Amino acid sequence: MDQVTQHNNQQAQRQAAMAVLAHAEAGEIAARLRDFVLPAHQDLRAPENGLVMLRGRVGGDGAPFNLGEATVSRAAVRLASGEVGFGYTLGRDGEKARLIALCDALVQSRDFGAAVERDVIAPLREQLMTARKQAAAETAATKVDFYTMVRGEG
Repeated sequence: MDQVTQHNNQQAQRQAAMAVLAHAEAGEIAARLRDFVLPAHQDLRAPENGLVMLRGRVGGDGAPFNLGEATVSRAAVRLASGEVGFGYTLGRDGEKARLIALCDALVQSRDFGAAVERDVIAPLREQLMTARKQAAAETAATKVDFYTMVRGEG
């Protein structure tokens, strides 16, 4: 496999992991990581809170406009082996941002990547999918079909 393909696969794996971790609760991530013997790591960027501007478009193709601001937390972690992970999450949960950054760094590691995917990301993904299916089923149960009756007149 050439380097470009390998890099693209790693990026796709990291994006998929971040999508799951961003929707998980901090306590769930921490509970999954408790069973791990974590490698030495340091905070490159301590968890911090800030604001990001949310932008929108009218009709999806109109000119962009500033919709408002949202609070986010971010962190960066480096493993002793050199992998750097970044974590961002909506809200003011700095510990969750740090845990996401740690998982991001671990996913990139040759020694820990497969184990983190198997023992942390996959179970959280399954929980997320189950919750989404349940919410969809509850929503579908309230669906109302409207129709128009046509009268037989002229």
